[in-house]
Amino acid sequence: MRQLRGGVLAAVLAAVLAAAPLAGAAAASGLILVTNEGDNSLTVLQPDGTKVESIPTCARPRGIRFSADRAQFFVACGDDNQIGIYDTATRKLVRRIRGVEEPETFALHPDGRHLYVSNEEDAAASVYDIETGELVAEFETGEEPEGVLATPDGRYVFVTSEAANMVHVIDVAAQKVKADLLVDTRPRRFALSRDGRQLWVTCELAGIADIIDVETLKLIGDVTFLPPGFRKDQVTPVDLLITRDGTTAYVALGRANHVAVVDVATRKVRQYVLVGSRPWGLALSGDEKTLYVANGLSDDLSIVDTDSLKVRRSVPVGRTPYGILIDDR
Repeated sequence: MRQLRGGVLAAVLAAVLAAAPLAGAAAASGLILVTNEGDNSLTVLQPDGTKVESIPTCARPRGIRFSADRAQFFVACGDDNQIGIYDTATRKLVRRIRGVEEPETFALHPDGRHLYVSNEEDAAASVYDIETGELVAEFETGEEPEGVLATPDGRYVFVTSEAANMVHVIDVAAQKVKADLLVDTRPRRFALSRDGRQLWVTCELAGIADIIDVETLKLIGDVTFLPPGFRKDQVTPVDLLITRDGTTAYVALGRANHVAVVDVATRKVRQYVLVGSRPWGLALSGDEKTLYVANGLSDDLSIVDTDSLKVRRSVPVGRTPYGILIDDR
């Protein structure tokens, strides 16, 4: 671990966690925001897919997340070495956190103040204070870190390492990497079960999702994907989501051009939904009636009805869409 000002971070964490809840943001607009890493833009859509505008952003925008009060959102600028901070209501750039090495994705800690960022080319996960823009800690990972997830209680932050085939477990209170878990080939993204006991991680080149017990930090199972008509080496899962009731997982299968719909309890695939070319990013509407799928090679967004599991329509966005954010809660 490479740690900077760990004592300062711990003190700030304690102070923020003890503070009153953040004030509520303005009413949600219902808009869909899509980062397009191929043409350095952000596409803004109505819920039905009608285009509102295209906003020039930074170089290679990838991960995108709301602030705790949803009044702002953050965009990882992979080739500009920064995190852009935007006003949600106006979608205008407010400021930047600079000097963030090759950011790809990130998680907002439950304290609402600290971003845990995967630094793709630096084999590290860095921690930034959102208010000051200061780098407050850094943790060594394997090569090509990507997925980042913070547990709701703030105890752990998990980071995938694509090249090392590992999940790194950061103990937030102790400010150290607690464990390096070996998983299947090329782990990418995470989802947490409703009860917080199971961590699902997609393993792109293995064509599966591994399942980790959060308490024991042990592998306890997996889910295998194989849509009809595809070879195993064509199935490359990346993003995944688990519904709020904990019953269903959606998994984007990359080169297999489908989204898998998985029964969480049985770990069995219920159905495969054909979408665009190389589905990559996923997002659910607030009522979970609509699934939005970013298709990285067909440069479009599939809009899926989750009751019928049919694609309502596919709409063009920018080049190589990556992340999706929905302003509807």
